[in-house]
Amino acid sequence: MNPLNEAVTGGTVQYINPTGLIRNDAFTQVVAVSGPVKTIHVGAQNAVDGSGTIVGRGDIAAQTEQVLRNIQTCLEACGAGPEHLIQWRIYITQGQPIQQAFGVFQRWWGGRPDPPANTVLFVSGFMPPDFLLAIEAIAVIPA
Repeated sequence: MNPLNEAVTGGTVQYINPTGLIRNDAFTQVVAVSGPVKTIHVGAQNAVDGSGTIVGRGDIAAQTEQVLRNIQTCLEACGAGPEHLIQWRIYITQGQPIQQAFGVFQRWWGGRPDPPANTVLFVSGFMPPDFLLAIEAIAVIPA
């Protein structure tokens, strides 16, 4: 049979923590995607709720909760959930206590396996300055 005519059985997503690299419950070192998949790119979410109100002024934990709610809403609109996240970039205003935000993430992530790969960046600030963090994400749903 011609390989171009073979039926495709579905895509795969592999979460890999190679030997020789640190293993951490907060992130995965490498995510490999192959085959037919639906890829979802979530633009940077901040702590604004559906009414346009900034949630948690001055409180990085409260803002993290709102950002994660926003990401979950975006994922659900595409038929995905947190378990489909493969990567995200987390932007935090320099000087903010990252552990408080991390604690919120740990509660939100729960006992799910395979956290996404991540990049954490400290930034000098956001516009408007009331925002303390923003997260953009990529999710993949195997077809």
